[in-house]
Amino acid sequence: MSQPNAGPAGTEAGSTGAEDGSTRAEAGSARAELARLVSPPLRADARRNYGAMLAAAADVFAAGGPEASLDEIARRAGVGNATLYRHFPNRRDLLIAVCVDEVEKLCVIGDDLRSRGRSGDALESWLGAYIDHVRTRSGLGAAFASGDNQDSRFVSTCRTAVSEVGSALLRDAQQLGTVRIDLRLDDLLTLANAIAIVTESSTEDQARNLLAVVFEGVRPR
Repeated sequence: MSQPNAGPAGTEAGSTGAEDGSTRAEAGSARAELARLVSPPLRADARRNYGAMLAAAADVFAAGGPEASLDEIARRAGVGNATLYRHFPNRRDLLIAVCVDEVEKLCVIGDDLRSRGRSGDALESWLGAYIDHVRTRSGLGAAFASGDNQDSRFVSTCRTAVSEVGSALLRDAQQLGTVRIDLRLDDLLTLANAIAIVTESSTEDQARNLLAVVFEGVRPR
């Protein structure tokens, strides 16, 4: 995702062919699982409850921040606390669930940038989009930044899906010589998360300026 501050878990460039194949298979599976998270295959009544919980969580987190009452979310959604915790075992799962559509959008943006042909600016453009998406969703940056090997399947799926796209863009940039060959995706996402967190109440321009400073530091010398 430097584990306490890591972004969505990344893959270092320079892997062997077998490792790359395994990573691609896992990442492809993560994207398929992400699609199921965006539109979970539930019965009609369960789907309504699921949507109600996400809508209530979005409103409550927007008003009270990421530490807002989970009991209040359940009450607004019209479900019991047990139902809420069955779907989202902890606060971090719920914070990311509210934003899972944003995670999917980030993956699509990365795919679109790569489909236009390899570009030296694609990685920076994608990280700019990453920061924009994360900083406008209160608590998402901190939720991604606190990853560890005990992540739930829900959280690890989102982190792996983002990692697939980010790793591909990083490899392209390294092969084009626009960033250092020893640069790791985890380190870039740690910095991107930090920018997103500190600029949640600032302007987009400040976030872009800080990202530009980061890229000045990671270009080959």
